[in-house]
This record gives sequence, C-alpha cells and structure tokens, in this order.
Amino acid sequence: MDQSAVFWSRALTELTLSFHILFATLGVGVPLMILIAQYVGYKKNDAHYTLMARRWARGFTITVAVGVVTGTVIGLQLSLLWPQFMELAGQIIALPLFMETFAFFFEAIFLGIYLYTWDRFQNPKHHMLLLIPVAIGASMSAVFITIVNAFMNAPRGFDLVGGELINIQPILAMFTPAMPTKIGHVLTSSYMTVAFILAAIAAYRLLRGEDHVYHKKALSLMMKLGIIFSLATALVGDFSAKYLAEYQPEKLAAAEWHFETEAGADLIFFGVLDGEEVKYEIRIPKVLSFLASNDFNAEVTGLNEFSEDEQPPLITHYFFDVMVSIGVLMIFVSFAFVFGKWRNWQWIHSRPFRWFIVLSGPLSLVAIEAGWWLAELGRQPWILYGIMRTADGATTATGVEWLFIAFAIVYFILAIGSIVVLRRMFKHNPVEKELAMREGGGV
Repeated sequence: MDQSAVFWSRALTELTLSFHILFATLGVGVPLMILIAQYVGYKKNDAHYTLMARRWARGFTITVAVGVVTGTVIGLQLSLLWPQFMELAGQIIALPLFMETFAFFFEAIFLGIYLYTWDRFQNPKHHMLLLIPVAIGASMSAVFITIVNAFMNAPRGFDLVGGELINIQPILAMFTPAMPTKIGHVLTSSYMTVAFILAAIAAYRLLRGEDHVYHKKALSLMMKLGIIFSLATALVGDFSAKYLAEYQPEKLAAAEWHFETEAGADLIFFGVLDGEEVKYEIRIPKVLSFLASNDFNAEVTGLNEFSEDEQPPLITHYFFDVMVSIGVLMIFVSFAFVFGKWRNWQWIHSRPFRWFIVLSGPLSLVAIEAGWWLAELGRQPWILYGIMRTADGATTATGVEWLFIAFAIVYFILAIGSIVVLRRMFKHNPVEKELAMREGGGV
C-alpha cells in the first residue's frame, strides 16, 4: 500500500469534510430558526420577527448552494479516494445515501415555494406552514448521512465470510448502536451553533451602533434557544460518552489520556504528555467513571488494554478539550444573558459582554470542527470499525496531492465568495429599509 496515497487521501477527505461541515451545520440549523422566528412573528403579530425569517431565509439560500457543491464533492471523493471501502460498504449502507438525496429534494422544493410566495397568502399562517417540510427535510438529510457515519463506527447488518458479503440486511445496518447518540449530537449541536451565530450577528450590529429593536429581539430569541440547545447538546454528549465506554472504549481512553484500567477514573482536561505521564492537567476526581457508567467508582478500560496498532491518536484529547470547553462556555453565556434579562441586570447589555456573545458565534463553529475531528480521528485506524482499516480502503492512485491543492483553492474561493455575497446582500438591504418598505406596502 502506497502510504503517500493514503496520507493524501485522508488529507483531502478531511479538508472537504471540514469545509462542508460548516455549511452543513448551517443547513440543518437555520431552517428551524427561520420557522421559530416566523411562528413568533405570527403569534405576536410582530413584523420584526417575520422580517428575521425573511432575511435569514435569503441568506440561507447562499449556504445551501455551497453545501450542495461540497456535499456532491464528498460523494465523488468517497468513490475516487476510498474505492475498496465503497465496494464493501456500498452494498450494505446505500439506502440512507439515497434517502438523504430524497430528503434534500423534499427540502429544496418547499424552500423554493416558500421563498417565492412571500405576501401571496391571504393567511400568513399558510405561508409559515411551508417551513415545516423545509426544516424536516434539512434535519432528515443530516439524519441519513449521520446513519452512514454511525454504520462506520458500529457496522452490522451483514456477515463477512471468506471476504464475501452474505446475509445483507440494509435496515438493520441503518439502526446501529452508534446511531441514536450520533444523530442526537449532530442535530442538537447544529441547532445550538446556528442560534449562537445568529445571536453573534445581532450583538455585532448592536455594537456597531445599530441600536434597533429588531436586533435586540433577534439577540434575545437566539440566546433563549441557545441555552436550550446547548444544554441538550451536553446531555447527548453524556450519552455519547456512555456509548463509547461500552462499544469503543479505546476511543474514550485516547480522548481522556486514560492509560491504565482503573476504578474511580479521573476526568482530565488539557495538560501535556511525558510518555504516559500527564502533566499540568486539570483533574476532576472520579468524573470519567461517572461519565462512562453513572457510577463514580466504576471501572474504566485503559488504552494499554489495546494493541498499539489499534490505538487512536492521542491528539484527540485536545479536540475533546476544545469541544467541551466551548460547550460549557456557551451554556454560561446564554444562561447569563437569559437569567440577567429576567433579573434586569444591565451588565448583559454592556459592550464587553456583547463582544463575548459575538465571539460565541465563531467559537461554536470551532467546537463543531473539534467534535468532528474527535469523531473521525478517534475511529482510527479503522475506516469501518473492526472490519476494514483506513489504509486498506484507500486508493492506490498517485497524484492525490495535486487534487488536495486544487480543492483547497476552490474551497478558499467559495468561502470568500460566500462571505462577500452575504455581506453585500444585507448591506444593501438594511433592516430599516426593509421595515419601511413593508410598512409602506412594498414587497
């Protein structure tokens, strides 16, 4: 096996997935926020919330377009870069890939109808109802793709005898032990991330001096949703740790630098490694045991129980630290805002705290990336856990490094182009202008 081809195949796939996951997260979370904003506007008869839905839907079309491009590229790269894996897995888990396409079409059709029927319904409730299939389709797209990833972590629904697949059961392959926590984490983290991104935009506008009630309402609504979904993400993360302890203990051990099997295992944050000795870390006594099995004195399997060639890379510990630290920070920020608003604390309207909210947007995207890298690197050295190693699933073709360079340039152009288009879209259509048009009877 050409190790250069394996390295560059992994690098290109990581590059594409890392870029795509940002737009996929927006694609999952934004439709729900649009639906909630328009529902609040309908129930309160408040033009500000209705305008939020309208403006967010307009920006959503750009992220959908880029998400479709990068999603298509992922499909092509799976076939080109991982042919042995696709030859095996494609016979078992192709059904959710097909269903993901159907879910996207379902979303796209109703999104098009929704975008082109503003102000054309006598009852605005009917227009709002179009968002329900959009939000369902967006979330189901994530569900079906995540089912494929869950299958890679816990393959089932087939027998492999003498290198031949027999007794293939596609439905059973979809419902793996990894599926519930994987889907739950993807959905809740997407909703959480989008809530904080939209809150960050509103806070930034207020810091720029646009002290408009529209931005204040947007900030308040998104922070309320932020605390709900950040707590939900933390809860699903707890379930994920328990799944790993039972089904992928080496992944949990690597992420926690837990080398020796022991009862009452400590949870380790940060630190540096000196061999197998952890220095300068923050330890929370017995919490790893509790995360693994709801028992502070439970035994947790150590990494040394596994052969070296089956141990995930130890860098996953830092990805875990980043993901959890940002998640805790998001809970703190949203709780402080919501509780402070209820108690009428003025400091939550101060410039320093609003800058804190602005930072929560990009930080939540960093947490998404760290969580994704933790999930994928933590499965190594397997592309199909326990069955096919990553090196055995990769292409043997040469020249993949040039594809890496080419796609890196394309993604850079797409990123810059998306930012420029979104910026101009909203710069030339400020909130005050759109409100004035609607109040004056314009469209």
